[in-house]
Amino acid sequence: MKTQDYPAAVLELIAALKRMPGVGSRGAERLALWFLQQGRGEARRLAEALTRAADSVGYCPECGFFAESGARCTACSDAARDAGLLCVVEQATDVLPIERCGCYRGLYHCLGGRISPLDGVMPEDLSVERLLERVRAHPGCEVILALGSDVEGEATALYLAEQLAALPCRTTRLAQGMPAGAGPGHADAITLMRALEGRQRL
Repeated sequence: MKTQDYPAAVLELIAALKRMPGVGSRGAERLALWFLQQGRGEARRLAEALTRAADSVGYCPECGFFAESGARCTACSDAARDAGLLCVVEQATDVLPIERCGCYRGLYHCLGGRISPLDGVMPEDLSVERLLERVRAHPGCEVILALGSDVEGEATALYLAEQLAALPCRTTRLAQGMPAGAGPGHADAITLMRALEGRQRL
């Protein structure tokens, strides 16, 4: 006797949902069933939104944050931003927590990761050269290293500080107040505001 199970298409949907971060087997199953029970309209709306995002969203060629394909992001396109301030973050997802604290009006630079030899990530795998080009184009700017305070974040900050030392810029690091072992994405607005205001020269 065969054991009853979901149709193959449902099992495929559950497997796809389970690959998402933070979604386990039971959560993926609940999501899949919710979509099926809502009817075809809800599932199609999600499919269309995912397809649109996948087709039209890329990375800003200037800073590496999310943007419409081939276009610059909102911050890089804003002439009112202070081009003399450049906040360096590990990932594009680290930009919004800083932006939402409401006290920073400069530009950003997303490295695309952090130096981690154990994971095979070396400086040449990151957007370091592009950062140096941007600094050379704005002599006298301040580069704020808003990187995580864990071992990899500290190693990346030290490497960048060495690279920036020969350039005409002021290099600072976020002050204490950031949670130990975490990056900007794990801090609240007040912590980020204090960290930005208390940054120190390296």
